[in-house]
Amino acid sequence: MITLTILGEEKQYPSGISFRQITKEYQSQFQDDIVLVLYNNRLRELAKTAQKDGNVEIITTADKTGRKAYRRSVTLLMQKAVHNLWGEEKVTVHVMYSIGQGYYCELVKDGSVTEITEEMAGALKQEMKRLVEADIAIEKESMNTDDAVALFRELGMKDKEKLFRYRRSSRVNIYKIDHYKDYFYGFMVPSTGYLKYYDVTLYEDGFVLLFPYKNTREVAEFQPSKKLFYTLKRSREWGKMLEIDTVGALNDAIAAGKMQQIILTQEALFEERIGQLAETIVKSEGKKFIMIAGPSSSGKTTFSHRLSIQLAAKGLKPHPFPLDDYYVDREFCPRDENGNFDFECLESLDVELFNHDMNELLAGKKVDLPIFNFKTGKREYKDKIMQLGEDDVLVIEGIHGLNDKLSYTLPAESKFKIYISALTQLNIDEHNCLPTTDGRMIRRIVRDARTRGTSAKETIAMWDSVRRGEEKYIFPFQEGADVMFNSALIYELAVLKLYAEPLLFAIDKDCPEYLEAKRLLKFLDYFLPMPSDGITQNSIIREFIGGSCFNV
Repeated sequence: MITLTILGEEKQYPSGISFRQITKEYQSQFQDDIVLVLYNNRLRELAKTAQKDGNVEIITTADKTGRKAYRRSVTLLMQKAVHNLWGEEKVTVHVMYSIGQGYYCELVKDGSVTEITEEMAGALKQEMKRLVEADIAIEKESMNTDDAVALFRELGMKDKEKLFRYRRSSRVNIYKIDHYKDYFYGFMVPSTGYLKYYDVTLYEDGFVLLFPYKNTREVAEFQPSKKLFYTLKRSREWGKMLEIDTVGALNDAIAAGKMQQIILTQEALFEERIGQLAETIVKSEGKKFIMIAGPSSSGKTTFSHRLSIQLAAKGLKPHPFPLDDYYVDREFCPRDENGNFDFECLESLDVELFNHDMNELLAGKKVDLPIFNFKTGKREYKDKIMQLGEDDVLVIEGIHGLNDKLSYTLPAESKFKIYISALTQLNIDEHNCLPTTDGRMIRRIVRDARTRGTSAKETIAMWDSVRRGEEKYIFPFQEGADVMFNSALIYELAVLKLYAEPLLFAIDKDCPEYLEAKRLLKFLDYFLPMPSDGITQNSIIREFIGGSCFNV
């Protein structure tokens, strides 16, 4: 017998009992489905067994880790259903990118996208339902890496074949549902019977596989994001043009010594896009306020400087301008539910003063603009005099830039809104999206350590709070932007790896942030490292790794 501590209570079980058996007796105490456990501070699937005394923490679909495991498992379920329905016709499915609370997917035959009809979508849902009702085990099999490469070659999964060519570990975990095998980045639920909540809806050339979100037992409503979708699609097309659309393809290019070519081509594309954007602004006559907003670590500051240079080259007189200078004095800053200063809410800015000053500028008057002193927590005036002439424009950067409540008195025709985010062009492989939030978090870990002396542990600890702020104050306004700009560089994670890994390894095993650090280290392990020597000083990645020619 072994002694396990669960929910603060010690209980005895026979050695070798599965976590699935243990958690069944606790499910009634949880509103959300139990999908994983933390056993002696190590993440474990429910199919695994307890062999010795220890502590068991329960993870449900309401937890971030549990939600990811659920989505991963539903994706495998969907792939199995596609295989059952159309496998004989050599139709496969590619998971392209995350959009809303779902994954946009396309059916592929002979390398080309094949149409999916309403009838086919209905058949797919029905087959998924049948598999759920059959409650088939989702089995894990440890396989020699060379054997895995051979398996994926045989199955025609070329992206996975490339990916594992660079894997250091000698073994790979493969998941299967009833003989259908695939590799996934992360843990799974123990059987298809756990996967009751999902939906399939047609969208563009493919379909969206929808998941629950905050209500874990109800599928989230699909809200199409046209601008986001086309930005993602265009980025993927650029990746394909460079012949680098997966991590394996990037590793191939690095191994072949094409690093400098990758950097120069990517930066040229980046500059061309900023130039086109500047041209659009110039042609949109009467724009005085270029409003730039986006989530954390999107590279807003570098982007605003580079856009300003392009605007200047086209005859305008741009002035980069941070919204942070309109923070209220710290003593008046609102606090969140935990009693901490809430610097991300709109009320942390002096909206009235901002509108007054901007209207004065619009009227051609001279204005003494504030500067916020972050050390004293107070607004100061240091003769930052501004007057807008005919060719002057303000390039305003801050998280609330797209929210009309910030600039509610300014004429709509005087504003040009830009949403910027780091939306990676890469996927891990055919069925594993590369999470854009992971890319941004790694950017932030590296930058915070360099510029603020903040440890990776501290950055990870605050990330959920940052994400909540983004969902509340940034994402709802993204579709209202005039232009959406993708700041991700195709090579950046290979570069960030060298800076992020030592910071993540510094997190102790007994810290709550250790599990996330371990996941990110596993994620970075997919990438071959790439030195930063050849990266230009104005590159957006310099905002994070250092060496920028801008004051960032």
